[in-house]
Amino acid sequence: MATQAKSPSLCYSHKLQCFLHNPVPASLSLVGNGKAHKKAPKFSCRSNGNDDYYIDAPVEVGDGFSFSGGKYSDGPSPSDEWFKQGKIVKAYAAFGSGEKAKDPIFGLAMGADSQASTDIFRWFCVESGSADNPSVILIHGFPSQAYSYRKVLPMLSKDYHAIAFDWLGFGFSDKPQPKYGFDYTLNEFVSSLESFINEVAVNKVTLVVQGYFAPVAVKYASSHQEKIDNIILLNPPLTARHANLPSTLSIFSNFLLGEIFSQDPLRASDKALTSCGPYKMKEDDAMVYRNPYLTSGASGFALNAISRAMKKDLKKYVEEMRTTLSDENWKIPTTVCWGKRDRWLSYDGVEEFCKDSKHKLIEIPMAGHHVQEDRGEELGEVIKGVIRRTRLNL
Repeated sequence: MATQAKSPSLCYSHKLQCFLHNPVPASLSLVGNGKAHKKAPKFSCRSNGNDDYYIDAPVEVGDGFSFSGGKYSDGPSPSDEWFKQGKIVKAYAAFGSGEKAKDPIFGLAMGADSQASTDIFRWFCVESGSADNPSVILIHGFPSQAYSYRKVLPMLSKDYHAIAFDWLGFGFSDKPQPKYGFDYTLNEFVSSLESFINEVAVNKVTLVVQGYFAPVAVKYASSHQEKIDNIILLNPPLTARHANLPSTLSIFSNFLLGEIFSQDPLRASDKALTSCGPYKMKEDDAMVYRNPYLTSGASGFALNAISRAMKKDLKKYVEEMRTTLSDENWKIPTTVCWGKRDRWLSYDGVEEFCKDSKHKLIEIPMAGHHVQEDRGEELGEVIKGVIRRTRLNL
């Protein structure tokens, strides 16, 4: 059974003491109960006078925190079981200064979990099926993890080599701090995706990509059409109205408030996953998504950085994606799979775009923005059907 941390901290390190002006009552449990404070608390921080403090506590200390409730377990976790199913792949060279990363707020040295590889970045991925079969690469959205495809992977294992991975900055992959080898620009995500695909798949692949990372995958595919069998877009931002982040995500890009809320596991994981559709998370699943934010400040700083990059460049990338998918030189069989209960992206204009650009549209009425979470098994059947039809038309 998951256990509550002995002494929940309100900062990133057990050696850095942050005090709320309106402290949480001692009797309030830090279990994820959904009882969020209506107002963001004011806070101040001060060190304990030591010079060797770190912004990340050891995992066993459980140094995560949440303004709206949360819990950390130093016992067995569903996240541990998921990690055992995967492996680490090294891809995309790190071109940082070689210095140890420091947090962007206080300039404190960060712990080992926040330090990226000094040569090649480490990506966490889970594979299913034989490597001799055609490859299907499952790309999670923003913000999420490879874990979101846990129901899809076994559906593809018989006939395909399915690979779900964590983007840099998410899940179990490296979480380099901006200016220490990776700045989370959309251009860097395109380049890093190329390196990762080259590492895990020799032959042609099918790409399945969800949400706000769809423009990144399309930009990569536009320069590597010979490498792609199919591309399946799950609730991508297709229209001009889609080019603005919803408030649930854009808040992470705000000055100071973004740094605070990106460290809150219930805002960064639970709310981001459940506010965009009908998805209701089980506690075991929620703990997998919260784990990176509960055990290290690195995940929050990465979330803050990618939110700012998305807010800056998403409009340009969405327009580029629309142009690319409408161009007569685009030869990749393309399917848009749309969960119609998406609360972030409107369905208005999606049907017209697919019709005009001659791309297949598949509607999933009971799914929201995170299609793979709401209807994982159904999505698995859709993916198999799309690949099967493409091969029959060859």
